[in-house]
Amino acid sequence: MTTIQHAAANLPERSHLTAAQGDPFGNARAQLRDAVTILGYDDGMYELLANPRRELTVAVPLHRDSGEMELLIGHRVQHNVSRGPAKGGLRYSPDVTLDEVRALAMWMTWKCALLDVPYGGAKGGIRIDPRHYSCSELERVTRRYTSEISPLIGPDHDIPAPDVGTDEQTMAWIMDTYSVQKGHTVLGVSTGKPVSLGGSLGRATSTSRGVVHVALAALRSRGIQPEGATAAVQGFGKVGRHAARFLHDAGVRIVTVSDQYGAIRADGGLDIAVLEGHVDATGSVTGFADADPTSNDNLLAADVDLLVPAAVEGVIHVGNAMQVKATVVVEGANGPTTPEADRLLNAAGTLVVPDILANAGGVIVSYFEWVQANQAYWWGADEVETRLAKRMLTAWEHVSTHAEKLQVPLRTAATCLAVERVAQAALLRGLYP
Repeated sequence: MTTIQHAAANLPERSHLTAAQGDPFGNARAQLRDAVTILGYDDGMYELLANPRRELTVAVPLHRDSGEMELLIGHRVQHNVSRGPAKGGLRYSPDVTLDEVRALAMWMTWKCALLDVPYGGAKGGIRIDPRHYSCSELERVTRRYTSEISPLIGPDHDIPAPDVGTDEQTMAWIMDTYSVQKGHTVLGVSTGKPVSLGGSLGRATSTSRGVVHVALAALRSRGIQPEGATAAVQGFGKVGRHAARFLHDAGVRIVTVSDQYGAIRADGGLDIAVLEGHVDATGSVTGFADADPTSNDNLLAADVDLLVPAAVEGVIHVGNAMQVKATVVVEGANGPTTPEADRLLNAAGTLVVPDILANAGGVIVSYFEWVQANQAYWWGADEVETRLAKRMLTAWEHVSTHAEKLQVPLRTAATCLAVERVAQAALLRGLYP
C-alpha cells in the first residue's frame, strides 16, 4: 500500500476544506494582468503569457479489481517553455479540473523563474479519489495516463513530480513506463522518485523546508523571533505535516492544525511528534487525545503570529479574509488566497508571502534531482539542504527588497520579477517563423 492511500476505512466524509473556492485560473490571470500593467508590457505579451503553450486532455480507462471498467479523465498542461523544459506536479484528486491545472501550470512558470530554475511551468491531474482505489488499480491508472501523455513528456521536454494524491511510487511508475517505451532507463523523466531509483535525498520534505526557511525570515522581518512564536497550519499532508514539525523544531508553538477531515487545537502547543504517530495510526488529525476539536474556519481566524495555509486553492477568500488575525501568512499551498482576499489582507497590514516564493522548495530540489540524474552523480543530504536554504533565502531577499523599492506587496513584487524574466526570455528567443 502506498502513502497515497488511507488505511482507515471509518474516516468521516471530507469537509469543505478540500473544495477549492473561486476561480484559480481567473485568479492567476488577474495576478498576471497586474504584473503586466506594472511592467508596461502590451496586451500581446499578456495574451502570450496568459494562455498555455500546450494542453492535453486524455481518457484513462481502468479495469477495476472487480472486473468492471471505469473511465477517468486526465490533463497535462504546459504553460510556458521559454526558459527551459516544462516542470510541474501530477495530482490525483476528485476536484481536478482543466482550469485548475491551467492555473497551477502558470504558477509553476512564475515559481521556476523567480527561483532562477531553468524550467517552464507545467501541471497534470487526474480526476480520481485515490483513497478509493487499490495499489494495483492506481498503478494501472498511472501507467495508462503516462502512456497517453508520453508524446509530451521527457527529461528535455516536461518532467512530472508528485503533488496532491501522488507520491514517490507514482513517479517510479511513470519513470518505468516511459523507460519501457524508450527501451532504456530514463531516470530524468520524473522527479520525486525513491532514492533507490534516482531520487534525491531531501526531496520528500523539500517543499516544507522551503516554507519554513521563508516563514522564519518573514517572522523576523516583522520583529518576531521564532522561539515562542505561535502558528496555525492548515493541511497536514505532504507540505503541512513536515512544515509543522520543522517549525516546532525551530521553537515555534503550533497551536492548531487541520486536515481534510477536521481541525484540532491546543493552546499550550501541540506535540507534533506524538500527533504524527496518531495520524499514522488513524489517517487523520481528528480524535487526537491531547487537543480539542475545532473547525477549519476557527483555524484560519486563530490569533497567532503565523498562518500556513498548506491545503488547496482559495481557502482564504473575501468572505473570511477580515477574520484572519495572523501577522504573517506563508502560502504552503498553491493559490490559497484569492485576489480579493489578498487585497484585504494587505490593506490590514498582514504580511502575505506568496506561493510562488514560499513553496518553491519542491521544484528547487526537483531541479537538483534532475541535475543529479543527468550527471549520474548524487549529492549528500547536507549538500542538498545547504543549496536549498541558500536559494530560498536569496529569493526572499530579492523579493522583499523589490517590494520595498516599488512599495508593493510581496506577491506583486514576486510576480513582477518572475514575469519579467519569462517575458525577457520570450522576447530574446523571438517568434517562429
